[in-house]
Amino acid sequence: MKTLNISIPESMQEFVNQQVASGNYNNASEYILHLIYRHQQETNELETMLLEGINSGPPTEVIESWWEEKRSALVEKFSNRER
Repeated sequence: MKTLNISIPESMQEFVNQQVASGNYNNASEYILHLIYRHQQETNELETMLLEGINSGPPTEVIESWWEEKRSALVEKFSNRER
């Protein structure tokens, strides 16, 4: 494993120390690794969703009439629930 030295403000160092003191992490390195891992996961999930959207079919031009159609459908859907 590689070593990475970083400089952070004292307030952030205190926050990291609190996270370690909470018992969820054994040390600051483990906490930072967890943050990086989570960010990687979120980035991968976002890329997957974007690709699914791109590959989902032809694009839809979103113009005022499109929004009006969506609004009307929502109003009708929710008004039917109240009956």
